[in-house]
Amino acid sequence: MTAHDAPPERLPRHTLPAWDVEDEGFWQSKGKQIASRNLWISIPNLLCGFSVWLYWGMVAKFIQRAHFADGSLFDFTFMNDGQTFGGDAYRGLLFTLPAVAGLAGATLRIPNSFMIALCGGRNVKFMTTLLLLLPALGAGIALQDPHTPFSTFVVLAMLSGVGGGAFASSMSNISFYYPKRMQGLALGLNAGLGNAGVSVMQFLLPWIITFGAFGSLGGEPYQVGDSPLWIQNAALVWVPVLAFLVVLAFLFMNNMPQHKCGPTTVAVARYLWLTVLGFIGTGVAVWLLITPWGNFPVLLKTFLILLIAVVVTLTCMKTLTPKETKEGLNKQFAIFNNKHNWVMTWLYTMTFGSFIGYANAFPKLIDDVFGVIRVGPDGSPLVEGILNPNAPISSKYIWIGAGVGALIRPVGGWLSDKLGGARVTHWDTIVMIGATIGAGWFVSQASQSPDPQQFFMPFLLLFVLLFATTGIGNGSTFRMIPIIFEKEQAGPVLGWTSAIAAYGAYLIPKIFATQIEAGTPEYALYGFAGYYASCLVVNWWFYARKGAEIPC
Repeated sequence: MTAHDAPPERLPRHTLPAWDVEDEGFWQSKGKQIASRNLWISIPNLLCGFSVWLYWGMVAKFIQRAHFADGSLFDFTFMNDGQTFGGDAYRGLLFTLPAVAGLAGATLRIPNSFMIALCGGRNVKFMTTLLLLLPALGAGIALQDPHTPFSTFVVLAMLSGVGGGAFASSMSNISFYYPKRMQGLALGLNAGLGNAGVSVMQFLLPWIITFGAFGSLGGEPYQVGDSPLWIQNAALVWVPVLAFLVVLAFLFMNNMPQHKCGPTTVAVARYLWLTVLGFIGTGVAVWLLITPWGNFPVLLKTFLILLIAVVVTLTCMKTLTPKETKEGLNKQFAIFNNKHNWVMTWLYTMTFGSFIGYANAFPKLIDDVFGVIRVGPDGSPLVEGILNPNAPISSKYIWIGAGVGALIRPVGGWLSDKLGGARVTHWDTIVMIGATIGAGWFVSQASQSPDPQQFFMPFLLLFVLLFATTGIGNGSTFRMIPIIFEKEQAGPVLGWTSAIAAYGAYLIPKIFATQIEAGTPEYALYGFAGYYASCLVVNWWFYARKGAEIPC
Protein backbone atom coordinates (compact mmCIF):
# COMPACT_ATOMS: atom_id res chain seq x y z
CA MET A 1 0.00 0.00 0.00
CA THR A 2 1.44 3.36 -0.99
CA ALA A 3 1.30 6.60 1.04
CA HIS A 4 -1.34 7.87 -1.38
CA ASP A 5 -3.54 4.85 -0.56
CA ALA A 6 -3.44 5.30 3.24
CA PRO A 7 -7.01 5.04 4.61
CA PRO A 8 -8.23 8.44 5.79
CA GLU A 9 -10.20 6.92 8.67
CA ARG A 10 -6.94 6.23 10.53
CA LEU A 11 -6.30 9.93 10.90
CA PRO A 12 -8.29 12.72 12.60
CA ARG A 13 -11.09 14.02 10.36
CA HIS A 14 -9.36 17.24 9.26
CA THR A 15 -5.94 15.64 8.70
CA LEU A 16 -5.08 14.86 5.08
CA PRO A 17 -4.31 11.17 4.36
CA ALA A 18 -1.35 11.94 2.06
CA TRP A 19 0.51 14.93 0.66
CA ASP A 20 3.17 15.08 -2.06
CA VAL A 21 2.90 18.27 -4.09
CA GLU A 22 6.15 17.64 -5.96
CA ASP A 23 4.28 14.74 -7.64
CA GLU A 24 2.65 16.51 -10.59
CA GLY A 25 -0.14 13.95 -10.88
CA PHE A 26 -1.09 14.30 -7.23
CA TRP A 27 -0.88 18.10 -7.46
CA GLN A 28 -3.22 18.31 -10.45
CA SER A 29 -5.72 15.71 -9.22
CA LYS A 30 -6.03 16.64 -5.53
CA GLY A 31 -3.33 18.91 -4.19
CA LYS A 32 -4.08 22.11 -6.06
CA GLN A 33 -7.72 22.31 -4.95
CA ILE A 34 -6.92 21.57 -1.29
CA ALA A 35 -4.01 24.02 -1.26
CA SER A 36 -6.15 26.79 -2.75
CA ARG A 37 -8.93 26.27 -0.20
CA ASN A 38 -6.52 26.46 2.73
CA LEU A 39 -4.73 29.49 1.27
CA TRP A 40 -7.91 31.49 0.69
CA ILE A 41 -9.17 30.80 4.21
CA SER A 42 -5.74 31.56 5.66
CA ILE A 43 -5.55 34.99 4.02
CA PRO A 44 -8.58 36.69 5.69
CA ASN A 45 -7.67 35.12 9.03
CA LEU A 46 -4.17 36.56 8.74
CA LEU A 47 -5.55 39.90 7.52
CA CYS A 48 -7.67 40.26 10.66
CA GLY A 49 -4.78 39.10 12.80
CA PHE A 50 -2.64 41.95 11.46
CA SER A 51 -5.51 44.39 11.90
CA VAL A 52 -6.09 43.62 15.58
CA TRP A 53 -2.35 43.42 16.29
CA LEU A 54 -1.52 46.78 14.77
CA TYR A 55 -4.61 48.87 15.43
CA TRP A 56 -2.88 50.21 18.55
CA GLY A 57 -1.04 52.78 16.47
CA MET A 58 -4.42 54.07 15.32
CA VAL A 59 -6.03 53.76 18.76
CA ALA A 60 -3.14 55.75 20.25
CA LYS A 61 -3.69 58.39 17.57
CA PHE A 62 -7.42 58.64 18.43
CA ILE A 63 -6.75 58.76 22.18
CA GLN A 64 -4.17 61.51 21.63
CA ARG A 65 -6.60 63.49 19.51
CA ALA A 66 -9.32 63.24 22.16
CA HIS A 67 -6.93 64.17 24.97
CA PHE A 68 -5.56 67.27 23.26
CA ALA A 69 -9.13 68.39 22.52
CA ASP A 70 -10.20 67.84 26.15
CA GLY A 71 -7.45 67.34 28.72
CA SER A 72 -9.77 65.44 31.07
CA LEU A 73 -10.08 62.56 28.58
CA PHE A 74 -7.49 59.78 28.89
CA ASP A 75 -5.38 61.93 31.23
CA PHE A 76 -2.86 59.22 32.11
CA THR A 77 -0.45 59.34 35.05
CA PHE A 78 1.10 55.93 34.37
CA MET A 79 4.51 55.41 36.05
CA ASN A 80 4.81 59.19 36.57
CA ASP A 81 4.34 59.58 40.35
CA GLY A 82 0.70 60.54 39.88
CA GLN A 83 1.56 63.45 37.59
CA THR A 84 -0.06 63.95 34.19
CA PHE A 85 1.91 64.08 30.96
CA GLY A 86 2.11 67.02 28.62
CA GLY A 87 3.20 67.74 25.06
CA ASP A 88 5.83 65.43 23.63
CA ALA A 89 5.96 63.41 26.86
CA TYR A 90 2.31 62.41 26.31
CA ARG A 91 3.02 61.66 22.64
CA GLY A 92 5.96 59.50 23.67
CA LEU A 93 3.86 57.64 26.26
CA LEU A 94 1.23 56.69 23.71
CA PHE A 95 3.90 55.15 21.47
CA THR A 96 4.15 52.57 24.29
CA LEU A 97 0.91 50.93 23.15
CA PRO A 98 1.98 50.02 19.59
CA ALA A 99 5.44 49.16 20.97
CA VAL A 100 3.94 46.71 23.51
CA ALA A 101 1.72 45.15 20.85
CA GLY A 102 4.73 44.85 18.55
CA LEU A 103 6.86 43.32 21.31
CA ALA A 104 4.12 40.80 22.16
CA GLY A 105 3.41 39.85 18.55
CA ALA A 106 7.07 39.29 17.78
CA THR A 107 7.69 37.23 20.93
CA LEU A 108 4.62 35.08 20.28
CA ARG A 109 5.96 34.34 16.82
CA ILE A 110 8.73 32.33 18.44
CA PRO A 111 6.46 29.50 19.63
CA ASN A 112 4.32 29.98 16.51
CA SER A 113 7.40 29.25 14.40
CA PHE A 114 7.31 25.65 15.62
CA MET A 115 3.57 25.13 16.19
CA ILE A 116 2.50 23.77 12.81
CA ALA A 117 4.50 20.54 13.12
CA LEU A 118 3.31 20.09 16.72
CA CYS A 119 -0.32 21.23 16.55
CA GLY A 120 -1.42 21.16 12.89
CA GLY A 121 -2.17 24.09 10.59
CA ARG A 122 -5.95 24.00 10.88
CA ASN A 123 -5.84 23.77 14.67
CA VAL A 124 -3.43 26.69 15.00
CA LYS A 125 -5.39 28.92 12.61
CA PHE A 126 -8.77 28.61 14.30
CA MET A 127 -7.26 28.96 17.78
CA THR A 128 -5.29 32.12 17.01
CA THR A 129 -8.39 33.70 15.49
CA LEU A 130 -10.48 32.65 18.49
CA LEU A 131 -8.03 34.18 20.99
CA LEU A 132 -8.05 37.48 19.09
CA LEU A 133 -11.66 37.98 20.18
CA LEU A 134 -10.37 38.73 23.71
CA PRO A 135 -8.37 41.91 22.94
CA ALA A 136 -10.90 43.10 20.34
CA LEU A 137 -13.84 42.86 22.74
CA GLY A 138 -11.77 43.96 25.73
CA ALA A 139 -10.44 47.08 24.03
CA GLY A 140 -13.92 47.91 22.76
CA ILE A 141 -15.17 47.95 26.35
CA ALA A 142 -12.11 49.71 27.85
CA LEU A 143 -12.22 52.54 25.30
CA GLN A 144 -15.75 53.44 26.38
CA ASP A 145 -14.39 54.78 29.68
CA PRO A 146 -12.00 57.80 29.41
CA HIS A 147 -10.70 57.00 32.90
CA THR A 148 -9.55 53.47 32.06
CA PRO A 149 -6.03 53.06 33.51
CA PHE A 150 -3.20 53.05 31.00
CA SER A 151 -2.09 49.69 32.43
CA THR A 152 -5.34 48.14 31.15
CA PHE A 153 -4.50 49.24 27.63
CA VAL A 154 -0.99 47.81 28.04
CA VAL A 155 -2.45 44.38 28.94
CA LEU A 156 -4.87 44.50 26.00
CA ALA A 157 -2.04 45.49 23.65
CA MET A 158 -0.14 42.44 24.89
CA LEU A 159 -3.10 40.17 24.14
CA SER A 160 -3.33 41.62 20.64
CA GLY A 161 0.10 40.14 20.02
CA VAL A 162 -1.66 36.85 19.22
CA GLY A 163 -2.44 38.37 15.82
CA GLY A 164 1.23 39.10 15.22
CA GLY A 165 2.29 35.63 16.31
CA ALA A 166 -0.16 34.10 13.84
CA PHE A 167 1.96 35.21 10.88
CA ALA A 168 4.82 32.82 11.66
CA SER A 169 2.56 29.77 11.90
CA SER A 170 0.50 30.85 8.90
CA MET A 171 3.51 31.21 6.60
CA SER A 172 5.05 27.98 7.83
CA ASN A 173 1.71 26.23 7.21
CA ILE A 174 1.24 27.52 3.65
CA SER A 175 4.81 26.57 2.72
CA PHE A 176 3.81 22.89 3.03
CA TYR A 177 0.90 23.20 0.60
CA TYR A 178 2.73 24.30 -2.56
CA PRO A 179 5.53 22.86 -4.71
CA LYS A 180 8.81 24.78 -4.64
CA ARG A 181 8.24 26.31 -8.08
CA MET A 182 5.08 28.05 -6.79
CA GLN A 183 6.07 28.97 -3.26
CA GLY A 184 7.19 32.49 -4.13
CA LEU A 185 3.74 33.46 -5.37
CA ALA A 186 1.78 31.44 -2.77
CA LEU A 187 3.74 32.80 0.18
CA GLY A 188 3.58 36.26 -1.36
CA LEU A 189 -0.21 36.11 -1.62
CA ASN A 190 -0.64 34.83 1.93
CA ALA A 191 1.75 37.38 3.39
CA GLY A 192 0.92 40.25 1.04
CA LEU A 193 -2.86 40.07 1.33
CA GLY A 194 -2.52 39.20 5.00
CA ASN A 195 -0.29 42.23 5.53
CA ALA A 196 -2.95 44.26 3.73
CA GLY A 197 -4.87 44.02 6.98
CA VAL A 198 -2.75 46.94 8.16
CA SER A 199 -3.91 49.13 5.29
CA VAL A 200 -7.52 47.92 5.51
CA MET A 201 -7.51 48.72 9.21
CA GLN A 202 -5.96 52.17 8.69
CA PHE A 203 -8.53 52.97 6.00
CA LEU A 204 -11.52 51.57 7.91
CA LEU A 205 -11.00 52.92 11.42
CA PRO A 206 -11.14 56.70 10.73
CA TRP A 207 -14.56 56.08 9.17
CA ILE A 208 -16.02 53.51 11.59
CA ILE A 209 -15.43 55.76 14.62
CA THR A 210 -17.58 58.57 13.18
CA PHE A 211 -20.98 56.95 13.91
CA GLY A 212 -22.64 54.64 16.40
CA ALA A 213 -22.22 51.42 14.42
CA PHE A 214 -23.17 49.18 17.36
CA GLY A 215 -26.04 51.15 18.84
CA SER A 216 -26.40 51.00 22.61
CA LEU A 217 -23.84 48.16 22.80
CA GLY A 218 -21.18 50.52 21.49
CA GLY A 219 -21.52 53.10 24.27
CA GLU A 220 -21.49 56.88 24.06
CA PRO A 221 -19.26 58.96 21.77
CA TYR A 222 -16.51 61.38 22.76
CA GLN A 223 -16.97 64.99 21.69
CA VAL A 224 -13.75 65.98 19.91
CA GLY A 225 -14.13 69.53 18.67
CA ASP A 226 -17.29 69.59 16.59
CA SER A 227 -17.23 65.86 15.93
CA PRO A 228 -18.57 62.97 18.02
CA LEU A 229 -16.17 59.99 17.87
CA TRP A 230 -16.89 56.39 18.90
CA ILE A 231 -13.23 55.48 19.47
CA GLN A 232 -14.30 52.10 20.88
CA ASN A 233 -15.57 51.09 17.43
CA ALA A 234 -11.93 50.77 16.35
CA ALA A 235 -11.82 47.52 18.35
CA LEU A 236 -15.46 46.37 18.30
CA VAL A 237 -15.67 46.28 14.51
CA TRP A 238 -13.43 43.19 14.41
CA VAL A 239 -15.51 41.06 16.80
CA PRO A 240 -18.20 39.76 14.37
CA VAL A 241 -15.65 39.29 11.58
CA LEU A 242 -13.33 37.24 13.79
CA ALA A 243 -16.23 35.09 15.02
CA PHE A 244 -17.12 34.19 11.42
CA LEU A 245 -13.51 33.40 10.52
CA VAL A 246 -13.11 31.10 13.53
CA VAL A 247 -15.94 28.94 12.17
CA LEU A 248 -14.52 29.01 8.65
CA ALA A 249 -11.07 27.84 9.79
CA PHE A 250 -12.49 25.16 12.08
CA LEU A 251 -14.70 23.60 9.40
CA PHE A 252 -12.70 23.90 6.18
CA MET A 253 -8.94 23.97 6.86
CA ASN A 254 -6.67 20.92 7.10
CA ASN A 255 -3.73 19.47 9.01
CA MET A 256 -0.80 17.78 7.23
CA PRO A 257 -0.34 14.00 7.63
CA GLN A 258 3.39 14.26 8.45
CA HIS A 259 2.79 16.54 11.43
CA LYS A 260 1.14 13.85 13.59
CA CYS A 261 -0.73 16.46 15.66
CA GLY A 262 -3.26 13.95 17.03
CA PRO A 263 -6.88 14.69 18.04
CA THR A 264 -8.07 18.29 18.03
CA THR A 265 -8.32 18.47 21.84
CA VAL A 266 -4.71 17.34 22.29
CA ALA A 267 -3.46 19.71 19.60
CA VAL A 268 -5.38 22.65 21.10
CA ALA A 269 -4.00 21.92 24.57
CA ARG A 270 -0.49 21.85 23.11
CA TYR A 271 -1.14 25.13 21.28
CA LEU A 272 -2.43 26.85 24.41
CA TRP A 273 0.55 25.72 26.48
CA LEU A 274 3.04 26.99 23.89
CA THR A 275 1.11 30.27 23.75
CA VAL A 276 1.31 30.58 27.55
CA LEU A 277 5.09 30.10 27.34
CA GLY A 278 5.21 32.87 24.74
CA PHE A 279 3.26 35.13 27.07
CA ILE A 280 5.75 34.44 29.87
CA GLY A 281 8.52 35.85 27.68
CA THR A 282 6.23 38.68 26.63
CA GLY A 283 5.27 39.53 30.21
CA VAL A 284 8.89 39.70 31.35
CA ALA A 285 9.79 41.92 28.39
CA VAL A 286 6.82 44.28 28.83
CA TRP A 287 7.50 44.61 32.56
CA LEU A 288 11.09 45.59 31.77
CA LEU A 289 9.86 48.00 29.10
CA ILE A 290 7.54 49.97 31.38
CA THR A 291 9.86 49.90 34.41
CA PRO A 292 12.23 52.89 34.73
CA TRP A 293 15.92 51.97 34.43
CA GLY A 294 17.28 55.22 35.85
CA ASN A 295 19.97 56.72 33.65
CA PHE A 296 20.52 53.54 31.65
CA PRO A 297 20.80 54.39 27.90
CA VAL A 298 17.32 54.15 26.39
CA LEU A 299 18.42 52.71 23.05
CA LEU A 300 20.50 49.99 24.70
CA LYS A 301 17.58 49.17 27.01
CA THR A 302 15.31 48.81 23.97
CA PHE A 303 17.56 46.16 22.38
CA LEU A 304 18.29 44.35 25.65
CA ILE A 305 14.57 43.89 26.25
CA LEU A 306 14.27 42.27 22.81
CA LEU A 307 17.12 39.87 23.60
CA ILE A 308 15.65 38.98 27.00
CA ALA A 309 12.24 38.29 25.46
CA VAL A 310 13.77 35.83 22.97
CA VAL A 311 15.96 34.08 25.55
CA VAL A 312 13.19 33.71 28.14
CA THR A 313 10.73 32.36 25.57
CA LEU A 314 13.15 29.83 24.09
CA THR A 315 14.22 28.73 27.57
CA CYS A 316 10.60 28.16 28.59
CA MET A 317 9.99 26.15 25.43
CA LYS A 318 13.08 24.02 26.07
CA THR A 319 12.37 23.34 29.75
CA LEU A 320 8.63 23.59 30.33
CA THR A 321 7.18 21.40 27.58
CA PRO A 322 6.19 17.69 27.79
CA LYS A 323 8.70 15.13 26.53
CA GLU A 324 6.86 14.43 23.27
CA THR A 325 6.57 18.14 22.46
CA LYS A 326 10.18 18.74 23.47
CA GLU A 327 11.41 16.03 21.08
CA GLY A 328 9.55 17.69 18.22
CA LEU A 329 10.98 21.06 19.17
CA ASN A 330 14.53 19.72 19.38
CA LYS A 331 14.31 18.47 15.79
CA GLN A 332 13.25 21.93 14.63
CA PHE A 333 15.80 23.72 16.83
CA ALA A 334 18.44 22.27 14.50
CA ILE A 335 17.99 25.45 12.44
CA PHE A 336 19.96 27.34 15.08
CA ASN A 337 23.10 25.40 14.07
CA ASN A 338 22.83 26.64 10.49
CA LYS A 339 24.55 29.98 9.91
CA HIS A 340 22.24 30.79 7.02
CA ASN A 341 19.33 30.86 9.44
CA TRP A 342 21.02 33.82 11.15
CA VAL A 343 21.99 35.49 7.86
CA MET A 344 18.43 35.31 6.56
CA THR A 345 17.10 36.54 9.89
CA TRP A 346 19.27 39.65 9.49
CA LEU A 347 18.05 40.20 5.93
CA TYR A 348 14.38 39.50 6.52
CA THR A 349 14.33 41.87 9.47
CA MET A 350 15.32 44.61 7.02
CA THR A 351 12.26 43.97 4.86
CA PHE A 352 9.41 42.70 6.99
CA GLY A 353 10.71 44.33 10.16
CA SER A 354 10.72 47.68 8.41
CA PHE A 355 7.28 47.15 6.88
CA ILE A 356 5.61 46.21 10.13
CA GLY A 357 7.49 48.80 12.18
CA TYR A 358 6.73 51.70 9.84
CA ALA A 359 3.10 50.56 9.56
CA ASN A 360 2.84 50.56 13.35
CA ALA A 361 4.42 53.99 13.77
CA PHE A 362 3.24 55.82 10.63
CA PRO A 363 -0.19 57.09 11.82
CA LYS A 364 1.26 58.87 14.85
CA LEU A 365 4.51 59.83 13.15
CA ILE A 366 2.66 62.02 10.63
CA ASP A 367 0.79 63.81 13.42
CA ASP A 368 3.89 64.23 15.58
CA VAL A 369 6.10 65.60 12.78
CA PHE A 370 3.71 67.58 10.58
CA GLY A 371 0.91 68.25 13.07
CA VAL A 372 3.11 70.19 15.49
CA ILE A 373 4.95 73.50 14.98
CA ARG A 374 8.21 73.39 16.94
CA VAL A 375 9.78 76.70 15.92
CA GLY A 376 8.48 80.26 15.85
CA PRO A 377 8.32 82.53 12.77
CA ASP A 378 11.82 83.75 13.59
CA GLY A 379 13.18 80.20 13.76
CA SER A 380 13.50 80.11 17.55
CA PRO A 381 12.52 76.73 19.12
CA LEU A 382 9.24 76.42 21.01
CA VAL A 383 9.52 74.50 24.29
CA GLU A 384 6.36 72.38 23.94
CA GLY A 385 5.39 73.03 20.35
CA ILE A 386 1.91 74.08 19.23
CA LEU A 387 -0.67 72.23 17.16
CA ASN A 388 -0.38 73.06 13.47
CA PRO A 389 -3.72 74.46 12.20
CA ASN A 390 -2.65 73.65 8.63
CA ALA A 391 -1.56 70.09 9.35
CA PRO A 392 -2.38 67.48 6.69
CA ILE A 393 -5.40 65.31 7.45
CA SER A 394 -3.42 62.17 8.10
CA SER A 395 -6.40 59.79 7.82
CA LYS A 396 -6.45 60.50 4.07
CA TYR A 397 -2.92 59.14 3.65
CA ILE A 398 -1.92 56.72 6.41
CA TRP A 399 -3.32 53.61 4.71
CA ILE A 400 -1.51 54.17 1.40
CA GLY A 401 1.99 53.13 2.45
CA ALA A 402 1.03 49.87 4.14
CA GLY A 403 -1.37 49.09 1.30
CA VAL A 404 1.33 49.52 -1.33
CA GLY A 405 3.82 47.50 0.72
CA ALA A 406 1.38 44.64 1.25
CA LEU A 407 -0.06 44.44 -2.26
CA ILE A 408 3.30 44.64 -3.99
CA ARG A 409 4.73 41.78 -1.93
CA PRO A 410 3.54 39.06 -4.35
CA VAL A 411 5.38 40.98 -7.09
CA GLY A 412 8.58 40.54 -5.11
CA GLY A 413 7.95 36.80 -4.93
CA TRP A 414 7.05 36.60 -8.62
CA LEU A 415 10.14 38.58 -9.69
CA SER A 416 12.29 36.33 -7.54
CA ASP A 417 10.83 33.23 -9.19
CA LYS A 418 11.96 34.72 -12.52
CA LEU A 419 15.20 36.59 -11.67
CA GLY A 420 16.41 35.11 -8.38
CA GLY A 421 15.68 36.30 -4.87
CA ALA A 422 19.18 37.56 -4.07
CA ARG A 423 19.34 39.76 -7.17
CA VAL A 424 15.93 41.31 -6.47
CA THR A 425 16.90 41.86 -2.81
CA HIS A 426 20.16 43.55 -3.86
CA TRP A 427 18.62 46.25 -6.04
CA ASP A 428 15.63 46.65 -3.77
CA THR A 429 17.93 47.40 -0.83
CA ILE A 430 19.75 50.12 -2.76
CA VAL A 431 16.46 51.94 -3.42
CA MET A 432 15.45 51.39 0.19
CA ILE A 433 18.56 53.14 1.50
CA GLY A 434 17.99 56.18 -0.72
CA ALA A 435 14.30 56.49 0.18
CA THR A 436 15.04 56.29 3.91
CA ILE A 437 17.72 58.98 3.80
CA GLY A 438 15.43 61.22 1.73
CA ALA A 439 12.49 60.77 4.10
CA GLY A 440 14.79 61.58 7.04
CA TRP A 441 15.94 64.80 5.37
CA PHE A 442 12.34 66.03 4.86
CA VAL A 443 11.50 65.16 8.47
CA SER A 444 14.43 67.31 9.62
CA GLN A 445 13.26 70.20 7.43
CA ALA A 446 9.70 69.94 8.78
CA SER A 447 10.95 69.93 12.39
CA GLN A 448 12.84 73.17 11.78
CA SER A 449 10.08 75.01 9.91
CA PRO A 450 7.17 77.18 11.13
CA ASP A 451 5.23 75.65 8.18
CA PRO A 452 6.03 71.92 8.42
CA GLN A 453 3.16 70.93 6.15
CA GLN A 454 5.07 72.20 3.08
CA PHE A 455 7.41 69.20 3.38
CA PHE A 456 4.67 66.63 3.83
CA MET A 457 4.02 65.64 0.22
CA PRO A 458 7.65 64.81 -0.71
CA PHE A 459 7.98 62.98 2.61
CA LEU A 460 4.82 60.98 1.86
CA LEU A 461 6.00 60.03 -1.64
CA LEU A 462 9.35 58.84 -0.33
CA PHE A 463 7.70 56.90 2.46
CA VAL A 464 5.32 55.20 0.01
CA LEU A 465 8.40 54.27 -2.05
CA LEU A 466 10.01 52.96 1.13
CA PHE A 467 6.93 50.86 1.88
CA ALA A 468 7.05 49.52 -1.69
CA THR A 469 10.66 48.43 -1.25
CA THR A 470 9.82 46.66 2.01
CA GLY A 471 7.04 44.80 0.21
CA ILE A 472 9.21 43.70 -2.72
CA GLY A 473 11.98 42.75 -0.30
CA ASN A 474 9.50 40.76 1.79
CA GLY A 475 8.69 38.66 -1.24
CA SER A 476 12.27 38.27 -2.45
CA THR A 477 13.83 37.31 0.90
CA PHE A 478 11.02 34.88 1.71
CA ARG A 479 11.54 33.29 -1.72
CA MET A 480 15.24 32.80 -0.92
CA ILE A 481 14.53 30.66 2.15
CA PRO A 482 12.98 27.58 0.44
CA ILE A 483 15.94 27.63 -1.99
CA ILE A 484 18.59 27.83 0.75
CA PHE A 485 17.05 25.27 3.15
CA GLU A 486 15.67 21.76 2.89
CA LYS A 487 11.87 21.53 3.09
CA GLU A 488 11.69 20.30 6.70
CA GLN A 489 13.95 23.15 7.81
CA ALA A 490 12.41 25.78 5.53
CA GLY A 491 9.14 25.85 7.51
CA PRO A 492 10.77 26.54 10.90
CA VAL A 493 13.21 29.01 9.32
CA LEU A 494 10.31 30.88 7.68
CA GLY A 495 8.64 31.08 11.08
CA TRP A 496 11.78 32.02 13.02
CA THR A 497 12.92 34.77 10.64
CA SER A 498 9.44 36.27 10.61
CA ALA A 499 9.42 36.13 14.43
CA ILE A 500 12.62 38.11 14.84
CA ALA A 501 11.71 40.49 12.01
CA ALA A 502 8.40 41.22 13.74
CA TYR A 503 10.33 42.95 16.51
CA GLY A 504 10.44 45.84 14.06
CA ALA A 505 6.86 46.51 15.22
CA TYR A 506 8.35 47.11 18.68
CA LEU A 507 11.72 48.67 17.81
CA ILE A 508 10.65 51.26 15.26
CA PRO A 509 7.86 52.89 17.34
CA LYS A 510 10.13 52.81 20.40
CA ILE A 511 13.05 54.38 18.54
CA PHE A 512 10.79 57.03 17.02
CA ALA A 513 9.37 57.78 20.48
CA THR A 514 12.87 58.27 21.88
CA GLN A 515 13.94 60.54 19.04
CA ILE A 516 10.70 62.55 19.03
CA GLU A 517 11.15 63.23 22.75
CA ALA A 518 14.73 64.31 21.96
CA GLY A 519 13.53 66.52 19.08
CA THR A 520 15.46 64.62 16.39
CA PRO A 521 13.09 62.10 14.69
CA GLU A 522 15.22 62.19 11.52
CA TYR A 523 18.05 60.44 13.39
CA ALA A 524 15.87 57.32 13.62
CA LEU A 525 15.58 57.16 9.82
CA TYR A 526 19.28 57.77 9.29
CA GLY A 527 20.05 54.93 11.69
CA PHE A 528 17.70 52.60 9.81
CA ALA A 529 19.46 53.49 6.54
CA GLY A 530 22.80 52.49 8.08
CA TYR A 531 21.37 49.09 9.00
CA TYR A 532 20.04 48.64 5.45
CA ALA A 533 23.54 49.31 4.12
CA SER A 534 24.85 46.42 6.23
CA CYS A 535 22.15 44.18 4.75
CA LEU A 536 23.23 45.15 1.25
CA VAL A 537 26.74 43.90 1.99
CA VAL A 538 25.57 40.70 3.71
CA ASN A 539 23.19 39.73 0.89
CA TRP A 540 25.84 40.42 -1.76
CA TRP A 541 28.49 38.37 0.04
CA PHE A 542 26.46 35.24 0.79
CA TYR A 543 23.98 35.08 -2.09
CA ALA A 544 24.23 37.73 -4.84
CA ARG A 545 27.88 37.99 -5.88
CA LYS A 546 29.60 35.82 -8.45
CA GLY A 547 30.92 32.77 -6.65
CA ALA A 548 28.56 33.26 -3.67
CA GLU A 549 28.22 30.38 -1.22
CA ILE A 550 24.57 29.75 -2.17
CA PRO A 551 23.51 31.66 -5.31
CA CYS A 552 19.76 32.16 -5.14
